[in-house]
Amino acid sequence: MSRIAGRHVVLGVSGGIAAYKTCVVARRLTGAGVSVETVLTAAAAEFVGPVTFEALTGHPVVTSLWQSGRALDHVRLGREADLVVVAPATAHLIARFAQGMADDFLTALLLAVRAPVLLCPAMNDRMYAHPETQTNLSLLRSRGVEVLGPATGPLAEGEAEGPGRMVEPE
Repeated sequence: MSRIAGRHVVLGVSGGIAAYKTCVVARRLTGAGVSVETVLTAAAAEFVGPVTFEALTGHPVVTSLWQSGRALDHVRLGREADLVVVAPATAHLIARFAQGMADDFLTALLLAVRAPVLLCPAMNDRMYAHPETQTNLSLLRSRGVEVLGPATGPLAEGEAEGPGRMVEPE
């Protein structure tokens, strides 16, 4: 991890139960000397609060395009980031990104960024296997977006093992 020290990573968190794993990602990146700024969707903040990420990264957390004092920060972060990681990347976030929607801070940032983007999908195995999700992921890959995962294993809702788990933070 020493080769990433001094880099600037924007960590986008969309609303899925796997959001708790992203806390470990934030901590490990920060511990490796990476400057981490976190963007939470409204749904993500229902799973893990902004204060958690602020404590782990030492930076205020963005939760809205309309957050006071953050006007046009999606453009600034898009210009300054060395990498954007979205973990978990839900089917909803993936679909909005693939269609070029910019209806919240994270999707607006994803359209403004020129640095590499890494998506870590996490969702139910049926949602992951759905043709629309696969089409959206293929489209994003064709545009240069990296996709890591999903992993196969037990899913949050207690169903049998299947692809859909967010990859482990390590």
